Amino acid sequence: MVNPGYKNFKGEDWVDPTPPPAHLPHVNEVGSTGAPLKSASFFIGTLCKEYNEDFMLCKNENRNPEHCLLEGRKVTRCAIDALQKIQSKCQDEFRAHWKCLDGKNQDLGRCRNPEKGLNECLFTAFGWKKDLPGAPTNKPQIHERTPLTN
Repeated sequence: MVNPGYKNFKGEDWVDPTPPPAHLPHVNEVGSTGAPLKSASFFIGTLCKEYNEDFMLCKNENRNPEHCLLEGRKVTRCAIDALQKIQSKCQDEFRAHWKCLDGKNQDLGRCRNPEKGLNECLFTAFGWKKDLPGAPTNKPQIHERTPLTN
């Protein structure tokens, strides 16, 4: 089967032949697909906020991609750390939520029940609370409203 947008793609993994600069420490890739990242995204955003802000400030300073590699690696390490913590204490709840997202076109609104289980587990295990940026403070957050629907 040929994808019209990828005429030259032959199906094998592509590896960038350009090595990163030697002065940068190695960092692994996050190694996750979209659904697990979306499931954990609010927690990653909160836990890695400082690193993300540093990275964005660096990008605003200089548009040269090499200029902010160090800050980008800090963001990546933080995301990996957050995902490992989530997996260590709430693996079943995390898997239930991201599998729901994966099966329902990554629509958060259709996966509120598994999300509630994940949020409760992460709060119990780490004291992490999901807060949506910019949400009204005088109303319940959308993921806390009842009734929850699948």
